[in-house]
Amino acid sequence: MRRMSTLRGTTVDLGDFAAYRSTPPEGVAIKGGLVVVHEIWGLVDHVKDVADRFAAQGYVVYAPDILSHGGVTPEVGAELQRLRESADEAERTRMQPMMREAMTAANQPEYGVWAVGALRRVVDALEEEPGVDGRVAALGFCFGGSYTFALAAADPRVQAAAPFYGSPPASADVARIACPVHAYYGHQDARLMDGLPDVEKAMADAGVAFEATVYEGAGHAFFNDTNSHAYTPEAASAAWTSVLAFFDGALAARA
Repeated sequence: MRRMSTLRGTTVDLGDFAAYRSTPPEGVAIKGGLVVVHEIWGLVDHVKDVADRFAAQGYVVYAPDILSHGGVTPEVGAELQRLRESADEAERTRMQPMMREAMTAANQPEYGVWAVGALRRVVDALEEEPGVDGRVAALGFCFGGSYTFALAAADPRVQAAAPFYGSPPASADVARIACPVHAYYGHQDARLMDGLPDVEKAMADAGVAFEATVYEGAGHAFFNDTNSHAYTPEAASAAWTSVLAFFDGALAARA
């Protein structure tokens, strides 16, 4: 997947948090609205770039910054990413305790309640966008993948959900998910692979239209082309093609 060289969206104020908003270029028909939920690094430029990619395909995209509320600002996330990519082993080692400390607030139950409410306000904003016409989908990565499950369970206005390497949080009532869910995983992501049978059973028991695609040779964060340790171009390209087809079909069915 080729990354765009220049970010072209804008920042919008949604009250006690902000979002990166990217819209289709002139002449590209609007297919619907999309919530893009970031990884544990927060709203870094990679996520904004992903938002721009989807906008270029016809989606009005909001990528909310929900981790600043939990203590991980984009600046903190960018520094943590820098440490992860560093050639200096001491810096890479320093990243893990810094991450644990940064995520302390976001791991509290009250944060989860706030975050789901914030994501529902993002859906509110998308529904006000001209051309969206009630067609709203959600996608997220890792931390954001889990919150994609949670948002789908909390808001029946979400008509398609695509969590990438996430799992439903314990607080999410998956029986309330009313939309199709297409989840994406790397086969080498052992923790999520171990838990996938339970997720599939929970979804089947709840009657959710759930599909999981697992890419051989890929691990966690395979879609993130700024992560030199994890990015897997073949899996990322295949997932991009798949998720576009999924959203196009799911939202066109509601048009």
